[in-house]
Amino acid sequence: MIPLFKVAMSAEAPAAAAEVLGSGMVGQGPKVEAFERALAARVGNPRVVTVNSGTAGLTLALRLVTGHRPASGGEVLSTPLTMEATNWAILANGLRIKWVDVDPATLNIDLDDLARKITPSTRAIVVVHFAGYPVDLARLEAVLDRAEALHGFRPPVVEDCAHAWGASYDGTPIGAHGNVSVFSFQAIKHLTCGDGGALALPTAELHRRAGLLRWFGIERSADRLTNPPDVAEWGYKFHMNDINAAVGLANLGTAERALARQRENAAFYDAELAGVPGVELTERAGDRTHSFWIYPMKVENRAGFVKRMNEAGIMASNVHERNDKHSVVRGFAADLPGLDAVAPRVVCVPVGWWVSDEQRRHIADTVKRGW
Repeated sequence: MIPLFKVAMSAEAPAAAAEVLGSGMVGQGPKVEAFERALAARVGNPRVVTVNSGTAGLTLALRLVTGHRPASGGEVLSTPLTMEATNWAILANGLRIKWVDVDPATLNIDLDDLARKITPSTRAIVVVHFAGYPVDLARLEAVLDRAEALHGFRPPVVEDCAHAWGASYDGTPIGAHGNVSVFSFQAIKHLTCGDGGALALPTAELHRRAGLLRWFGIERSADRLTNPPDVAEWGYKFHMNDINAAVGLANLGTAERALARQRENAAFYDAELAGVPGVELTERAGDRTHSFWIYPMKVENRAGFVKRMNEAGIMASNVHERNDKHSVVRGFAADLPGLDAVAPRVVCVPVGWWVSDEQRRHIADTVKRGW
């Protein structure tokens, strides 16, 4: 079976982790600092703070933009087509979810629906670069301009970049567009630390607060024995450790090679599957560079498609279920016609760095033969 996911681990990573394990310094230390510098250089944003997971990063990001303490009310506008971590971070901050529809062409948040749903109760907006295809950030800025003119405030934006390592918009890497951006380095991402995440931040003040709040609100460089520091704002145990950071550092080159190969495979599918009956590809705009963490498309009779792929030794799945159907968020139900139209049709086929030329030909030919 050709898998949808596989861990991209460099040959150097085990030795890098072993070096840390033998050093006597396994918590947050010099490897974390080195990894943050490397991430900042790659993203083009010097204000990077690592954390122990993408989920922790999202939780911390919403804390940063909605107040000094978990909020007791207010809404966060978000997409239901994502991993649950995106939206559970909203709940973890004591905020209500207000669902925004999905654009069937991109599978990203519908920016027209977003514009309609911003109100004085809006505390933040969460956008997901689904599959690694960037949200139209220029249009998003225009939506925020309009909201500021109408309501007298500009809602802060959190970009969920879990799928989007290496993606770019208008020539600038995702993570450097002036919003709080959160990356995931979980096991099956382009860049993995085993698990981990990072926030790329737009201001020095948010960078300072993120660095404090990831470790209880305590400045780690302070002399806690002879001159204990005051804690002005309580925080979490969200910091990354040197073991994960060493793995991440070792995998940076591997991630770039994986990213390049996944783009090659996606370009092959784009050419081979265009116009195939029963298949509709997602948007490709010239102002953005896709990372293709997954390769989503829209098909008729998804159950039949998945069955045919499996019979041919190809794993296929929609990967993420719509979040709004979970009972825990039933109270936030909304009319989402775009999502209703597209959710039953979304499916992904293997696009990863491990898919050989022969395997991608087999996948494309199997799709073209029908189901």
